[in-house]
Amino acid sequence: MRRHRSGRLAAGFAALYLAAVVVLAVVGLVTGDLVPLWRVVADPNGYLADDIRPWPWLPVLLVPIAAVQAWAYREVLRGRLLGETARHGRDVRILRVALYVMVVYVLTWRLPIPYLWWLSLVADGVELAAIWLFFRVLRQTIRRWPRVLMLMTGTLSVVHDVVTTIAYQTGNYLFAGQSWTWVLDILWSAWLVSLLVAQSRDPRWSGATVRAGVIAVLFSLLSFGSVSIVAFGGSPDAVPWKLLMPSLLGAVSVFSLIWWARSAHDLGTLQPPASRTEPVRARARWWPLPAVAIVLPLVPAAVNLARGVPFWLGPKNVLSDVVREYTGSEAGAYWFALDLLIGVGAPAVLILVAVRRRTRTLLRVTTLSLFLLGGAGVLSAFTSQHSMFFGELWLYPESLYVEQGATVPYEGDQLLSPGISPAWYALALTASGLILLLLYAAPPVHRVRHHVLLAGLASAVALCLLPTADQARGPVTDCDMPEPWEIDTGEAQPRELTAEQKFVCSLRGDYSAQGLHVFPAATPDQVVLAYGRRLCGVHTRNDPRELARLKIKHASLTYPLAGICPSAATIVRAAKAKQDTEIAAMQADSQAMCDATPRHRPRIKPARAIRMEKPQWTDYGVLQTYEGEAQEETEPDMDPGNGLVSSADGILAVMTHPDFDLCVTLETYARRPPIETKGWDKVVEVGYHSPGGAIVLYDSLSGTELPNLALNGRKGHYRIRVHYAWFPWRGEAQSGQRLLIMAYPGKGDKEIVHRNRK
Repeated sequence: MRRHRSGRLAAGFAALYLAAVVVLAVVGLVTGDLVPLWRVVADPNGYLADDIRPWPWLPVLLVPIAAVQAWAYREVLRGRLLGETARHGRDVRILRVALYVMVVYVLTWRLPIPYLWWLSLVADGVELAAIWLFFRVLRQTIRRWPRVLMLMTGTLSVVHDVVTTIAYQTGNYLFAGQSWTWVLDILWSAWLVSLLVAQSRDPRWSGATVRAGVIAVLFSLLSFGSVSIVAFGGSPDAVPWKLLMPSLLGAVSVFSLIWWARSAHDLGTLQPPASRTEPVRARARWWPLPAVAIVLPLVPAAVNLARGVPFWLGPKNVLSDVVREYTGSEAGAYWFALDLLIGVGAPAVLILVAVRRRTRTLLRVTTLSLFLLGGAGVLSAFTSQHSMFFGELWLYPESLYVEQGATVPYEGDQLLSPGISPAWYALALTASGLILLLLYAAPPVHRVRHHVLLAGLASAVALCLLPTADQARGPVTDCDMPEPWEIDTGEAQPRELTAEQKFVCSLRGDYSAQGLHVFPAATPDQVVLAYGRRLCGVHTRNDPRELARLKIKHASLTYPLAGICPSAATIVRAAKAKQDTEIAAMQADSQAMCDATPRHRPRIKPARAIRMEKPQWTDYGVLQTYEGEAQEETEPDMDPGNGLVSSADGILAVMTHPDFDLCVTLETYARRPPIETKGWDKVVEVGYHSPGGAIVLYDSLSGTELPNLALNGRKGHYRIRVHYAWFPWRGEAQSGQRLLIMAYPGKGDKEIVHRNRK
């Protein structure tokens, strides 16, 4: 086992740190105060200390993170290997010093000290020197143009950091509102990736150092992007977990520190000479099958390009949401580039290179990449939920994803991709991966267990995709119908839905009580209709065992499926015909009842007398009239004591029983008619002032509206006399209601009860 100069000291410090964190975790769980643990592991300056609650899951996260940090401290403090110091020249010695200075600077992030902005400028100067020294140190290892690329990207990255730091301190951010700043954000990762490629070819650095740098690049992409976290108080347990994620990611992102330290350690260590071995190449295969593997990814790309869509997934999918919300602008730019490259068929180039070179490593990486991309396409094709906010197009051209005629470009489901389903890409990529696996798989002696598992998994994915790849993104019916007032004002056009569209919209409601599946609003119509037609078969067969297995009642399917299923439509039509017959019989009986009532014979000749030909009814037993703005000023007493009629200025209300039909007669007189009480249960007279000359009693809920009682449209004061009585019909004492309303001009608001027999 190799030993380092300060290995024991580093191991002791790491163990002591981890033990202290475990003690703080135990104390925090016992006392309920987890703030000290939080500050030591994730937040030295305590920015979120006030939001920490005694969550039992927090120590479960922080202790493993502290273990990673302890390992990082051990890697930093143990120094180079024991033995003779490597002597690589003056530039290497200065580079080691610059790397150790960067290690010290990164460690200051873990100290509870206030932010010193000028310290960032000092570190930028040291990093710029390290970039130049790497350019010089690697001149014997790699060609000039990769070193120039490293120098340019690294220098621009540092300059960008310097300008940003100074601009923030002066309160004048130069790049605010610029859409091209993502180019600047990817400079650091581009510099580090090119440097890691050079380090992997240089014998002075170990493979562990390069792997630490690769992980550092990956963690640099894991930062919150566009998501906004706002806490509005409420329950103390309602602090969103996303609020803690940046601090937790920062606490576990120690791999850049490890890379700086190991890069310096390795330059001071004599590395054993490594023998360069030729890569193992697979045996060449007959070209038709490799050509098929190359062409397959080009087929869906050609279809999409013919439609003017050069993208694989586009911005409206769950994977884009994850990249946008949980990563920074660097990862977003890389994701956009990946989406574009796959959309135009770039995997075919990768497969071509792998087939031409046929190295085991390249073939393995290519096959694994194809399977991973196929899985991503399946996940995107069959997850319809995605976020909706104004910035989600970002780098994507708006013209490709905004529905023609849309007035608001960022309005939810108006963003529609005209491209084919990503499932087709998934099928093509997975099939190409299977062909490569079949043609260039390692001999059985070289195969390991995870190779067999990967092949089996890829085969299962391909079999699952075969019957479902034709589920392209079809049209999605807009189920939000315009309101009547919108049509009246011209803000919207009237729309009619077909029977199939009505069914689709019904399953985007709530049928959970009947056991039917409820689909998200963005689900294509063809998916919902396919589900409905399958249920139609279940309804038609009416197999009790099948219904029990699906946990659905036959009657529960009838009305939801009536628009698309003949068997359900037949039952609904029969039920409606029966209901119409019953309603017609009831209406005929009511009409016969009113026809059987004796006609009223006035004592004096009225100016107008109207006997309603058809029975009337009310929803709540109230007929009212409102004239002008009177209803906003006064309201009549709906329980006046007489139980029949009440009035106010411009308002008249007549109360009846809501469960029985009314046989109504209206009479208007030019002078006061004689009082009639014989044959009536109640006779009540009230005063009423008509400001508009339109005494029209109506019930808005049932639609009942009686003719105007006013005398030739006369405004002014009236006396309203209401007669009410029950009468028997078909052997029942209370089967129908008779209503006689008299109106005549007259003064006085006094209420007179001529008869009130209960």
